[in-house]
Amino acid sequence: NDDQADAVLARLDGLVIAGGADVEASRYGAPPHVTSQDPRPDRDAWELALARVSDRRRMPVLGICRGMQVMAVAAGGALVQHVPDVVGHDAHCPQPGSYSSHPVTPVAGSRLAAILGNDPLDVPTYHHQAVRPQSLAGTPYEPAAWHADGTLEAMEDPASDFRVAVQWHPEAGADPRLFDALVASARQRAVRG
Repeated sequence: NDDQADAVLARLDGLVIAGGADVEASRYGAPPHVTSQDPRPDRDAWELALARVSDRRRMPVLGICRGMQVMAVAAGGALVQHVPDVVGHDAHCPQPGSYSSHPVTPVAGSRLAAILGNDPLDVPTYHHQAVRPQSLAGTPYEPAAWHADGTLEAMEDPASDFRVAVQWHPEAGADPRLFDALVASARQRAVRG
């Protein structure tokens, strides 16, 4: 619940909402897709509360894969439940249990581009769901990176100091810049009190 999340987040300067199982489709008003994983209502409830409360607290947050999806759903967004149905290929998740890589292109002028640059970069990927881009209307989030097939690969809240989410798995790669940026923002927040 939000009160418990507030009590935990009061002790932190930053937050990572990590990857994992699919967000239950009922959380964004949809029936489950045949490929949907078994629901984890306990984890969904807790992470959705963390996403809502961290936003209210204006806390630096990095969402990773499922974490991006949780952040979007908490703000009123929705998901593409099986990306291959939309894009016609499985480049985002070619083999069960194995990371692949594919290029993403940051949106020029975004905070993400300020961290990673404007050029396309290869990222470690493993996902069959993604945030539905049109569902971001009315949320604080804006697109921050795309795959060439139209899959939204990152989003950010431009009104916050650092509230960035990526569909890929930076922890599985060798580029620490997103984590460094989160830590720097959390450090600044701690100094400000």
